[in-house]
Amino acid sequence: MSIPFTIGGIPIKVMGDNSLSRLAKAAGDTPRVLVILQMAGGNDGLNNLIPIEKYDEYYSKRPNIAIPTQNKTRGFIPLDSTLASNAQVGLHPDMQAMKALYDIGRMTVVQGVSYKNNDGSHFRGRDIAFMGGSANDYIQSGWLGRYLQGEYASGNPAPNDFYQYPQDFLNPAVPDNTMVDPLALEFGSDLSLIFHQNGNIPTSISIDNPESFAQLVNELEGFVEMEGVDPFGIPPDYLAGSPYYKELQWILDLEDKSKDYATRLLQLYQEGGAGTASYPETYPFNAPSGSKRNGLAPQLKLVARLLDGQVKLTGEVQTKVFLVKMGGYDTHVDQVESYDPTMGGHAALLYHMSTAMKAFQEDLRARGLEDCVLTVTTSEFGRRVYSNGSYGTDHGTGGPLYIFGKGVQPGVVGTVPDLTEANVGMQYDYRVVYANIMRDWMGITDDVRMNTIFPNTDLPGTGIMSPQGTSDGVIFEPLPLANQVITSVESFIGDRFALEDCFPNPAKDKTTMHFKVNSSYQVNINLFDSQGRKSKTLVDGVFPPGEHKVEIDLSDLTAGTYIYEMKTGFYKEAKKLIIQKR
Repeated sequence: MSIPFTIGGIPIKVMGDNSLSRLAKAAGDTPRVLVILQMAGGNDGLNNLIPIEKYDEYYSKRPNIAIPTQNKTRGFIPLDSTLASNAQVGLHPDMQAMKALYDIGRMTVVQGVSYKNNDGSHFRGRDIAFMGGSANDYIQSGWLGRYLQGEYASGNPAPNDFYQYPQDFLNPAVPDNTMVDPLALEFGSDLSLIFHQNGNIPTSISIDNPESFAQLVNELEGFVEMEGVDPFGIPPDYLAGSPYYKELQWILDLEDKSKDYATRLLQLYQEGGAGTASYPETYPFNAPSGSKRNGLAPQLKLVARLLDGQVKLTGEVQTKVFLVKMGGYDTHVDQVESYDPTMGGHAALLYHMSTAMKAFQEDLRARGLEDCVLTVTTSEFGRRVYSNGSYGTDHGTGGPLYIFGKGVQPGVVGTVPDLTEANVGMQYDYRVVYANIMRDWMGITDDVRMNTIFPNTDLPGTGIMSPQGTSDGVIFEPLPLANQVITSVESFIGDRFALEDCFPNPAKDKTTMHFKVNSSYQVNINLFDSQGRKSKTLVDGVFPPGEHKVEIDLSDLTAGTYIYEMKTGFYKEAKKLIIQKR
């Protein structure tokens, strides 16, 4: 079942089926959480990731909205100078926070994600992305709903009657009540197909915050407890055994679950606490008034707080999936300001996503939850290569997908789009991307389960199954997106940032500093004596991407052992220098 309401003014839907929830412990408690970030409306990926090697062609196709080159004011930010030339991209200038996440190995980019026969329809595209099928499928359940259904029935017979729930599942005296937290939480005012399961009836409740919601539920007349009286009523006996009896019982049980979840989420919210991370609130530049507020930040802040509350109350993470949402990406008109293509409603959205995701990662790290959470974006389609005459873009097909978290395999998968076409072409079917994440992050290593999550397919979980492909001919391929075991990103960072040994060392009057940076950065190298006192600034300036050698004058320094330290952005490294004098 799905129970929607709001916490802190954020609409939330609780997905929980107690006939499944009580089996959660038997399925194991792998601490892996997946957050789906929906960029509703169709994100214009070409103004997220600007093709550097094809910039002239890019500019010719959308001159009224093109992001300026890196040498201009608010020009694009080169993402990674180590990528192949056909993968070189620059980020929108308001995606600086995502650049910072990429540089520390917390972000992966997948180019050209779509599905075959994408017709550019908002509603159909959203349904396809959420149901986990092809353009020819009409599946009434969602791929995450099917995942959860299989997850919590694993090792146990699947319940035959999804309308039956244990009563008072928050009562520790009842032995079956081992899973008291919701299976999934959805933020927003509508009910998404992605969490649907067969045989469920969605319903909706709305409140302003956890305290007022709990008070509201407890004050409802139907929730007054009286000895010997069921406060929720019971279905009439003459309906026993009929579908009407089951549906009425489901509705009555839903009232009970509303009270349970109101109580539980209030507990988690209070126990999690506000945290120390600072989340962005507004866009600092020019944009339409409705675009100024960061609507994603409070959702992600709430995810971190509720997960923290779970760990503090139970010692583990139990809610496995969250769906957070951003609207406004349907940018037919005024995607950019007429006087500045780097500003406007779309720029504000990119700023909100970037800064909120960076704050979310910092929040998770501070709460000790960074190892547990992976976030992946989704959007129903991309935009066309050509801009229109209204400073906007029209419905297209493919576009980039972003993955965030400590569990990513950082980098860029795919190449820049072919700009000779009207639409951004598909390089990767969305099901292949999600199947890789489900396999490598959520631990789906069973071929049968993988093909239940993505029906009418032959997507292998283990690679043992022969990959015949989906019903529309998409072949599964392993992609470097997520890690089954979280590993160090030192090699990724070391390939992009480094302070090498200076030469000569020992030195007399001169030495040469050798360092590299991944994009244009302010670089400072300071020299400290054996007591930790700063002796001299050796390097202070902005350097372009690549390797650099700077000759340093040491004639004014006395003999001794020193430490030289490089700082650039997040990166800091120190090495020893010996100065000898005759």
